[in-house]
Amino acid sequence: MILPAPIINLINAFSRLPGVGPKTASRLTFYLLNAPEDASRDLADALYALHAGTVDCPICFNITAAGRSECEICANSERDPRVVCVVEEALDVLALERMGAYQGRYHVLHGALSPIEGIGPDNLRIAELLARARTGGIDEVILATNPSMEGDATAMYLQQRLAPLGVQVTRLARGLPVGGDLEYADQSTLLRALMGRQPMG
Repeated sequence: MILPAPIINLINAFSRLPGVGPKTASRLTFYLLNAPEDASRDLADALYALHAGTVDCPICFNITAAGRSECEICANSERDPRVVCVVEEALDVLALERMGAYQGRYHVLHGALSPIEGIGPDNLRIAELLARARTGGIDEVILATNPSMEGDATAMYLQQRLAPLGVQVTRLARGLPVGGDLEYADQSTLLRALMGRQPMG
């Protein structure tokens, strides 16, 4: 079956999204084709506004609305400016905020160190983090990079660069998930849980 170019182009565009395969891309395309025209127009408007209406916060580099001088978290006087949690992506901020327990500020790196992919310190927001630490007023930097090879390498690099600045550097604890069974845990998770054990009481 030969499809018209607009349909093929939209299927290809959807297929470039993470987690969307050719079948899902086709289903989305045909859904929009058969849906009222308003649905396509609303989607197009939302996609345009995604870039036109958002910018990076100049302080923490989290995503914020265009026209703001800082994001809502940086502007919130009730947040503790002495504690900064470093994450790889803005999506990680959402995950931590859902918890509702962290009351410090953030710093979004926009990635992790990956020499294989050609991502070095200059490709991330590391210089800006170090500048924030040098200006003073930060007592603790929490490294909340992903528990992956790239995330661990990024955390180690940051720890080495932040330690001479007199800032306490901590890393998120890792180990067994609540409700998990030891027999199903991989060796790396078990090892980290054992090494990160804490006294009871």
